[in-house]
Amino acid sequence: MVKKLISVFAAILLASGVFTGCNRNTANNGTSNGGSAETVKEIRYLNFKPEIAEVYDRISQAYEKETGIRLVVETAASGTYESTLTARMATDNAPTIFQVNGPIGYSSWADYCADLSDTELYQHLNDKSLAITADGAVYGIPYVVEGYGIIYNKKITDAYFALPEKKTDISSTDEIKNFATLKVVVEDMQANKDKLGINGVFAATSLKSGEDWRWQTHLMNIPITLEFRDKNIDLTGEDYKSIEFKYSENFKNIFDLYINNSTTDKKQLGTVDVTSSMAEFALGKCAMVQNGNWGASQILGVTGNTVAADDIKFLPIYMGIEGEENTGICIGTENFICINSKASEAEQKAAADFLYWLFSSETGKKFVTDELGFIAPFDTFAEGDEPNDPLAREITRYMNMEGIANIPWNFTVFPSPNYKDMLGTALLKYAQGTATWDEVKKTAVDEWKNEFGI
Repeated sequence: MVKKLISVFAAILLASGVFTGCNRNTANNGTSNGGSAETVKEIRYLNFKPEIAEVYDRISQAYEKETGIRLVVETAASGTYESTLTARMATDNAPTIFQVNGPIGYSSWADYCADLSDTELYQHLNDKSLAITADGAVYGIPYVVEGYGIIYNKKITDAYFALPEKKTDISSTDEIKNFATLKVVVEDMQANKDKLGINGVFAATSLKSGEDWRWQTHLMNIPITLEFRDKNIDLTGEDYKSIEFKYSENFKNIFDLYINNSTTDKKQLGTVDVTSSMAEFALGKCAMVQNGNWGASQILGVTGNTVAADDIKFLPIYMGIEGEENTGICIGTENFICINSKASEAEQKAAADFLYWLFSSETGKKFVTDELGFIAPFDTFAEGDEPNDPLAREITRYMNMEGIANIPWNFTVFPSPNYKDMLGTALLKYAQGTATWDEVKKTAVDEWKNEFGI
């Protein structure tokens, strides 16, 4: 389970395996400084995750067989990726391909990041707003995405739409395009919960300490990302270090809808964990739950699961923000590919060629989907190329949806876990009726500044 979620983005966490580079072991065809005659013999990359080292070994073998270029795989010990990267950058075998976690990570490695605007990989990026950019140039390309939103059970929502006594004229989730519509549907479903055979529309909002990340991080990402958008905040600068929580009332809208139309009394939410919440959805006790695509395995793996894979769908998290009819789910990543600007031109090209091969060739794409299990954000992947689970398919559908702007992940610029814990505690107190919403907002704004020393 990830406690993330993406586009753009808690400081260098360098997650989920990636490549690091081309070494300097090259043949120089008669020139003293390489130049255009330089022939790259090897590409080196540093693997982040020991558990997938064997996959990279197989990728290496396949790439050498197809291109004649050797891929040298090194695996960093768990928890040492950044320190290993730092050490390697100081050697003659500095990586040509490396990874940052978002704008904050980029700001630490900006001197080593080449402009990727002209690379084939970037040209095939489905949603170019997900890339790390600065001054009109592209310095980081996301290579795997995840997404979150409101997961719903289509069988139950269809049963509601078929009720003759329902008080709305909505006949499909396709008609839910904003918070106002979502609210009337949810509240009428709650009124008809017995007829639908559910205990509540939403699974319990997990506000137990350590289990509240879906609200203090994921849900909070939406108003903060939109505030950054409105203010044109450069996430590689300093302006993100204070917020006004401009969309506080919109956050309250959806949070209230969750806790007031739930399987569980809101005064009891401090005892609920994520696993229990997801089990409620899996067992058909509710119709909706906020979570990400990783939740598919949690749902389908629950003993006694009643939800068919084809009935597991995503809705955007609507809050009543102007223009939300044209917004999608939250799609992002903490995994961005960069190419070392200090490497030679030939090495940079070799690195870019390898990455494009990995995400465009039939051989490479099979590794990406079947063995690495990535949802890749490139148009080289057709429908059906994504990992075989229903929410992965939903993410692909939203990424390819015309006229829809998905919401990037900016929670990697949030203050420390301590900040999130304080916000989670404030949300719990509000749900239990021991704190006002104004107090929640004050905590969100003041502690953000305090964490950044402002």
